[in-house]
Amino acid sequence: MTPEENKQLILAELDRLYPQPKPELHFTNPYETLVAVMLSAQCTDARVNIVVQDLFAKYPSVAALAEAEP
Repeated sequence: MTPEENKQLILAELDRLYPQPKPELHFTNPYETLVAVMLSAQCTDARVNIVVQDLFAKYPSVAALAEAEP
């Protein structure tokens, strides 16, 4: 099997297993994406989705987060 044939086989299997993949993290803009991805390295995506609801409500933008007290 050539590398190209192997690649196509793998892609076909992934398409079969995950026909409509979507990200587990919930986000609506680049700021939320960055924060969610950084947090996801520390816990599960499900937990991140819970935590960021309050975080983004309190700090809805990069500017608001930058003005926060440490």
